[in-house]
Amino acid sequence: MLLPRYLLATGLELKAFEFISEGPKGRISKLVLFTQANLKDFHILSFGDKDKFTGEIDDTAISNNGDSEKVLATVVATIYAFTDKYPDAYIYATGSTKARTRLYRMGISKYLSEGKKDFEIYGELKDGWDNFKKGIDYDGFLVKRKKS
Repeated sequence: MLLPRYLLATGLELKAFEFISEGPKGRISKLVLFTQANLKDFHILSFGDKDKFTGEIDDTAISNNGDSEKVLATVVATIYAFTDKYPDAYIYATGSTKARTRLYRMGISKYLSEGKKDFEIYGELKDGWDNFKKGIDYDGFLVKRKKS
C-alpha cells in the first residue's frame, strides 16, 4: 500500500511498534502489539492509543485526529514488517467495539484487491471463517502472508 504513513519505532523482535499520530488534536502516541496466542503461529494484533500513565494500549480511546487513513496505513505497515520476520504467522484482529470492527472492515474493503496480492484475508463469522468479501459484517479478521 503506497499511502502516507508514520515513522515506526520497534525492537528487534518486531512484536511491538510505536508511532505518533499528528493532527488537530496534537501528537498522540499509538501502539501496535502482536501477541502470541495459544495456537502455533497464531498472533493477536492489538492497536490503540498509548496511555500516558501506564504505557499500555488504550483500545477504547477515540482520537479523531483527522488522520485515520494514515494511521491505518501505518498499522498495515506493521503487519508487513511482522510477517517479513514471521512468514508463517496468522494475525487475528477485531475492534474493541462493533463500530471499530466496522471501520477495520471498511479499510480492508477499500484496499482489498491490493491486500490480496500479498495476503490471504479471511473474515470471521459466527459459524467459522470465510474468504473476505466486501459487504459482509464480520466479527474479526485473519490474515496470512502469501508465500512468494
